[in-house]
Amino acid sequence: MSQKVMGKKPRTAQRRQESLSRERIIEASIEILDSDGEEGLTFRALSDRLATGPGAIYWHIDNKGELLTAACDAIIARAVDVPVVGMPPEAVIRALALGLFDTIDAHPWVGSALTRAPGQMPMVRILERIGQQIRALHVADEEEWPTACALLNYIVGVGRQNAANAQFTRARDLDRSAFLGSLATTWSQLDRNDYPFTCDVADQLQDHDDRADFLAGINLFLSGLRSST
Repeated sequence: MSQKVMGKKPRTAQRRQESLSRERIIEASIEILDSDGEEGLTFRALSDRLATGPGAIYWHIDNKGELLTAACDAIIARAVDVPVVGMPPEAVIRALALGLFDTIDAHPWVGSALTRAPGQMPMVRILERIGQQIRALHVADEEEWPTACALLNYIVGVGRQNAANAQFTRARDLDRSAFLGSLATTWSQLDRNDYPFTCDVADQLQDHDDRADFLAGINLFLSGLRSST
């Protein structure tokens, strides 16, 4: 009887190890990051969520930095999966940019994870998709790299700042419209001699659309590309 019990343990352990794939660990990490942020992603929290021991996780992932990059890469891979067949390059760039903007807005931790992973696969995925469309627009060879970098930095930078702004208001339980209205009032009361532009646009602050503003920037990039090719 005892031999039968002893014989079953290795098979049970093997089944548990097989069921705990790298992909399952990454998906559980994304859930924790979305709910609790980077500070909440610990191997202990991950072990609790997966009902396993840290050792089983370390079998697939070496450290938190690798885990965060892998989670970020999984999200980015989905975001850049934009259909391109039959679409002109400019339309693909707009769709790609808006997809990444919305992704970072939905997963605020992705913005900071991207900036801490220069040269790694999440950034490479974005650069490659942008670069292919830049090339399709017949940008001069010597201009491909700076153009793609400028677009990448704009998309990631603005996306990250938008997500940070949203987190700021949520963390302080602020109503966005009321907060922007108060800020607009402050701007309008600045010395017009020193801040004429800021005073003039203050009344547009409260009702502005972050996504539309972001797209306006993308359109400026594309207008510049059209004029230079």
